[in-house]
Amino acid sequence: MRKNTWSRSTDRAGRKEASQLRAEIIDGINEVKPSAWNNLQGTDYPFLRHEFLAALETAACVGPGTGWHPCHAVLYDAEENLIGAMPLYQKTNSWGEFVFDFAWADAYRQAGLRYYPKLVSAVPYTPATSPRLLLAPGCDPTAVLSKLIDAARQLATRLRLSSLHLLFPTEQQAKQLAGQDLLIRKDCQFHWHNRDYESFEDFLGELTSQKRKKLRRERRRIAESGISFRIMHGDELNDDVWEQIMPLYASSFWRRGREPYLNQKFFAAISRELPEQIVVFVAMHSDEPIATAICFRSADTLYGRYWGSSARYHSLHFETCYYQGIDYCIANGLAHFEPGTQGEHKIARGFVPTETWSAHWLSHPQFAAAIDDYLNRERAYIDEYMDAVQEHVPYRKTAD
Repeated sequence: MRKNTWSRSTDRAGRKEASQLRAEIIDGINEVKPSAWNNLQGTDYPFLRHEFLAALETAACVGPGTGWHPCHAVLYDAEENLIGAMPLYQKTNSWGEFVFDFAWADAYRQAGLRYYPKLVSAVPYTPATSPRLLLAPGCDPTAVLSKLIDAARQLATRLRLSSLHLLFPTEQQAKQLAGQDLLIRKDCQFHWHNRDYESFEDFLGELTSQKRKKLRRERRRIAESGISFRIMHGDELNDDVWEQIMPLYASSFWRRGREPYLNQKFFAAISRELPEQIVVFVAMHSDEPIATAICFRSADTLYGRYWGSSARYHSLHFETCYYQGIDYCIANGLAHFEPGTQGEHKIARGFVPTETWSAHWLSHPQFAAAIDDYLNRERAYIDEYMDAVQEHVPYRKTAD
């Protein structure tokens, strides 16, 4: 196990400053003023905005019956200014996290131990990389991070919870968390990167001829089926529009025998509060919506999140979830497109392997040691997997 050297490397003045910081656990995001929260670095990501997290709570997408119980960690300085925060939830299951620890829970159960509840720092139902520890401009990041992690571990200890998990932090924060005695897990998603393309055809020009023909054929099938697309932002998404979109979104969950994670009240709130950061692609056939992809965006990235359809057409999923998003990024100058987790079929469509991270603390020493050993071996496997996948990306190595 790693040793925490932060306290030994901090000078006397730093220790005095850190001692003046006050950490607090709050039961809901609305206990913090939106302006104070949104002033923290990291809230340029749509999922970390006060409005987004508040909409989850007020629409009851988190809270009783959902498995996600808010207990956010916040940090104040001596003048009671908010200088740090960490979205935090007490979890009674592992659904909606996308960093899979079901095997860990099963091992606990077989040993006669309780894995749930646990603490999770994440954006519910959102496997997108972004900071997990939000900092005020100009503050000492090491002191703030240490205090927030200490507050979360103290909460876990007081409530006798099994563990603390920070999911999809940035690589920089993952490295910082390793210095706080957290175990680092590595995984892989497939992302698209804009190389200053001027059009979709410009993008296709960088693919091998075989893949280029395949993508053109898939897009042609959609056009020949009489399907067109509407791109809508929050100010266009009124209640009537959501009444049409929600059954499409929900269909993907119903097919798996589950209730949708999010509801119309949540999406309506986001449309009002963050109209420029929600983007919805709607496939239309005979003036009727037949499929949708609900996405979010930051200044430089499009995040694909939810897809659903009421009809089956060849290549409809690829067009709705991938090609429309790539078109949007090119037209709007966005540098990246993160379409979500898993899906090796994304590789042939121009998405490349990209590292993702999580950090974990387990209160049980023997299980912590066993999982640390497992994660070391898993990271080596992920490295090998990404190297192998890289050999199959569709981009030309030489002119064909």
